[in-house]
Amino acid sequence: MRQCETIKNEAKGNANTSQFPLQKGLTVFGMATPFLAGLAVAAAATVGRYGIHALQAFKARPPRVRRFYEGGFQATMNRREAALVLGVRDRTPTDKIKEAHRRVMIANHPDAGGSHYLASKINEAKEVMLGKIKGGGSAF
Repeated sequence: MRQCETIKNEAKGNANTSQFPLQKGLTVFGMATPFLAGLAVAAAATVGRYGIHALQAFKARPPRVRRFYEGGFQATMNRREAALVLGVRDRTPTDKIKEAHRRVMIANHPDAGGSHYLASKINEAKEVMLGKIKGGGSAF
């Protein structure tokens, strides 16, 4: 490339008047490439650092605890209250109701230190949800 420039200058009659001959690879874009590469590396490092901090914050948060109905029972249990006691929706299939009843009863069974009152309310909620009784008939 330098020869080409010298030939052009000689053809014009200005032998070697070029102060800054073009060097191979040093153009405006050639100088910008290392800068852009460094900028890309810095951006990737910043995103990676943010990602690591976000992951650590996600792992450090406390586990989500499922809450059950806290009580305040009505005199006669209705379908809405029965669904709240079992932790299901109002229109839940029979098998899901039985599964929810089992799960709540294991947590509150009198033989495992639970209350007889709560066990009777859980059984009453199951019966209301399955349609065996229309309203509450609790022994308590």
